[in-house]
Amino acid sequence: MQTMRDQIVARIERLGAGKAFSAKDFMDIGSRGTVDMALTSLTRSGTIRRVRRGLYDMPRVNPALGGKLSPDIDEAARAIARRQRWKIVPEGAWAANLLGLSTQVPSKIIYLTDGPTNDVQIGRRSIRFKHARPKVMTGLEGKFALVVQALRHLGKDGVGPREIETLRAALSPAEKRKLVKYTQFGVDWIYEVAKEIAEKAA
Repeated sequence: MQTMRDQIVARIERLGAGKAFSAKDFMDIGSRGTVDMALTSLTRSGTIRRVRRGLYDMPRVNPALGGKLSPDIDEAARAIARRQRWKIVPEGAWAANLLGLSTQVPSKIIYLTDGPTNDVQIGRRSIRFKHARPKVMTGLEGKFALVVQALRHLGKDGVGPREIETLRAALSPAEKRKLVKYTQFGVDWIYEVAKEIAEKAA
């Protein structure tokens, strides 16, 4: 029979390298105190890395780049949001970067949230969780929400055939339909782009 520590290790391994998590992700396995003790033990043994207080990851390793890579910012943000029970959506330039529409990492990484405005340091980077009105956050979830934010950032003149194909490949048929539905009563050009992205949706 697996011990609680074994169950936690097995779940972390299923998540895979680069994934971030907190004690709350394992509360179905054991009490908060015992989970904290297990995570502390795994940190000391080098199995996982403590990113900041209460936040961990299993670091990705690239020997060519000198070993362990920096924490994945998006993974860290999502682990924080799960712990706090916030809804979050990457904003603007960061959304465009995550979708592969831009190789530039913005100097300020921003997530819209239904939680409070808050700045969190992750390694050498700072994440800003920016409170948004409930109206803004309503319906925004999943990858299609990233597309909405990226399109707003790129602007009408910044969206061409390459961007359309990139976004078309990034979304499932269901997400494409959600994108069209969500943008229907918004900005006209974004709605037209959404329909173009969804053209080949099943």
